[in-house]
Amino acid sequence: MVVPSNIAPVMSVLLCLVLASCVSRYLKSPRMKGRIGEWRVRWMARRLGKQGYRALHNVTLKTESGTTQIDHVLLSRFGCFVLETKNMKGWIFGSEHEANWTQQFPRQSFSFQNPLRQNYKHLKALETTLGVTPEHLHSVIVFVGNARLKGEMPANVTRGTDFVSFVQSFKAPIFSEAQVEAMHEALLTGRLAPTRATQRAHVQHLKQRNDPQARRECPKCGSRMVLRTAKAGVREGQQFWGCSAYPECRATQAV
Repeated sequence: MVVPSNIAPVMSVLLCLVLASCVSRYLKSPRMKGRIGEWRVRWMARRLGKQGYRALHNVTLKTESGTTQIDHVLLSRFGCFVLETKNMKGWIFGSEHEANWTQQFPRQSFSFQNPLRQNYKHLKALETTLGVTPEHLHSVIVFVGNARLKGEMPANVTRGTDFVSFVQSFKAPIFSEAQVEAMHEALLTGRLAPTRATQRAHVQHLKQRNDPQARRECPKCGSRMVLRTAKAGVREGQQFWGCSAYPECRATQAV
């Protein structure tokens, strides 16, 4: 098929517009926005690397209920810092103990999970992997992009490069260089390989965890987990996942 000479330039322009639109949509997708935010924090954390901090990024660890993915971990003589990145716009409202925070724009607002609660799961996974006490693990939330933090946010909720100052505010040594090196090695060997396969498996786990109809396997014996309701105690009436092999296996998971 021969394209008339006067049509070819028009088709070329249309093709460029279509490609530009596809690229723009991909860059604005939640997945890509998250990656861009993590890349920005990784670049900003480089200045800490020159001060003796060991940085690991995109760390996926096994847990009793599946896997958990940590954006950034900074290991130092002054403690272990666990960074959760949020690439968002608008005004951000929230407090330490609220289950959900609010992202507000002039004409609309959205609710999202309190990132401090989200990062708490990461802290517990690191506590197990590294064998350190909770007081030596520090949760840090890093908002990048055009987000503006409103109200009285906790000191460990930061914006842009402010997380560097927060990390540097811990000046009392609690670990030796040998201990920092040992923790670094423990994470390198304990993490799952940072591959696409690991990422896909983690995403699948998240979907399964949020789907009450999805099949769940017991983390202890591999039997099927079934949804049950507590009949007594302080949790009476609340649902939970229990092992189908009960009473031989008494493993449970929260809903």
